[in-house]
Amino acid sequence: MTEHNSSGYMAYADRVWSGEETLLAHFTGAFAQDGLIAVGERTALFPAFANVSVFDTGDGLVLIDSGDIRTASQLHASVRGYSSDPVSAVVYTHGHVDHVFGVAPFDKEAADAQGQRPEVFAHEAVAARFDRYRETAGYNTWINRRQFGVPSLQWPTEYRYPDTSYRDRLTVRRGELTFELVHARGETDDHTYVWIPELRTLCTGDLFIWNSPNAGNPQKVQRYPVEWARALRDMQELDAEVLLPGHGVPILGSDRIRQALGDTAELLESLCDQTRDLMNAGARLDKVLHGVKVPPGLLDKPYLHPAYDEPEFVVRNLWRLWGGWYDQNPANLKPAPEAALAAELADAAGGPRVLADRAGRLLAQGDLRLAAHLAETAALAAPADREVARIRAEVFARRAEQETSTMARGVFNWAAAESAAVAEGTDVTTELTRSDEGRRRAAGAISVGVVDDDSCGCGTPAGTDTQQGA
Repeated sequence: MTEHNSSGYMAYADRVWSGEETLLAHFTGAFAQDGLIAVGERTALFPAFANVSVFDTGDGLVLIDSGDIRTASQLHASVRGYSSDPVSAVVYTHGHVDHVFGVAPFDKEAADAQGQRPEVFAHEAVAARFDRYRETAGYNTWINRRQFGVPSLQWPTEYRYPDTSYRDRLTVRRGELTFELVHARGETDDHTYVWIPELRTLCTGDLFIWNSPNAGNPQKVQRYPVEWARALRDMQELDAEVLLPGHGVPILGSDRIRQALGDTAELLESLCDQTRDLMNAGARLDKVLHGVKVPPGLLDKPYLHPAYDEPEFVVRNLWRLWGGWYDQNPANLKPAPEAALAAELADAAGGPRVLADRAGRLLAQGDLRLAAHLAETAALAAPADREVARIRAEVFARRAEQETSTMARGVFNWAAAESAAVAEGTDVTTELTRSDEGRRRAAGAISVGVVDDDSCGCGTPAGTDTQQGA
């Protein structure tokens, strides 16, 4: 068994906790080049965009998650550099594609040796997720192209399904270690967190990701903030000494772990309480969105920066969960086609160019939200007008520059590229790949936010308090 020197990585993780470093090096796989990182007794980590935790049970290895398709071969080589023992089990913490595509090399290894392939454990809803992914591969292709700025992305249709599923809790014993699998709805309906009591180690999956919780993703299915907060409180009570997250660096020490889980729970609980109160008071969605405020200081914590999702989207998701899709604006209950409405508004204003010019002036004044409404209306009324398209492209490019979350930046960048393509007579792919950053994104360099830009606040130490709106 090979144990790589982990002191450099763990020192880096400590600096991330204190806000002295960002997560960029971790998310780009800089620390995964030399094999697994020894984190504790019988415990190692494959630190990449999506982490994989590896446990030496004394009778085979157990993997918590398996990473994405891009790192499958590297993961296999790293595990084999760590130990030649067979991988007896893999636990999917949930069915997202960045966590379930690293099993194939271990299956092949077992088949070549005429041995037993790893037993894959997961919540019972994971299989249903895979079925849905296969049925909606076209839709998932489009929304993920837009979210991550990868115009050539193709959604997978073949999955390694679990061998053993469970509903609420499952205890898996391997060698000298016990793996307690606990179901908790949060980012997904099929989530599992794993507790290894002998090591006082907690594997959270994406219930903790060193970002504001991904509980509101505007292009994806329902999230569950109430149950998510409850799971965070339950995990807090375990009093873990080691936390291995689905994304981001490990956290060592029970005090830090309790703080990180507690702060994340507090954020979700506050959003839930405020949203519920406003809905109970009969507020429209518009008033709820602009009325909910994040408690001071939380978004400044290095592990809660809204670099992937953001609180405003969580509020929308709570509205969908509790109130359905009607926003209480009666004009939106059975609306006219948006292009017809845009044509009427443009005609009343004096033409699409008038609306677009006004959008440009609002942009110059810094009112990006209003500018976006007018630019979009003008483009819907005159989709082939190059000047209107130019202004729309400028508005949404500026919006993308001002956002911290991958969700918002992806949508706005795609919109800007659509209009730039009209203005320049090119196509979306050409416009998305004009910059170095765009070319990196288009090549599949997916990350969870602006982790290499201190203007996003990722370097702000824990404990700094500023008022934040949702």
